[in-house]
Amino acid sequence: MSVSLLLAQANATWYMLPLALAISLVYSASRYELPEYILGRALRLFLQIIGFMGGAFLILWFLTYGL
Repeated sequence: MSVSLLLAQANATWYMLPLALAISLVYSASRYELPEYILGRALRLFLQIIGFMGGAFLILWFLTYGL
C-alpha cells in the first residue's frame, strides 16, 4: 500500500472520534442519571472504543504489511 493511498483514506478515519464520543455519551446517559457518572463512564467507554479500534487497526496493519 502506497503512502499516498494511506493518506487519502486517513481523513475518513477522523470521523471515528466524534462518532465514538457520541456513542459513549448516549449510551452512558441512558444508563445513569447523575452528570458525574455520565461523563466519567462516557470518557472510560470512549477510551475503550478508541483502544479497541486502534488495536484492531494495528493487528490488521501487521497482518497485511508484507502483502
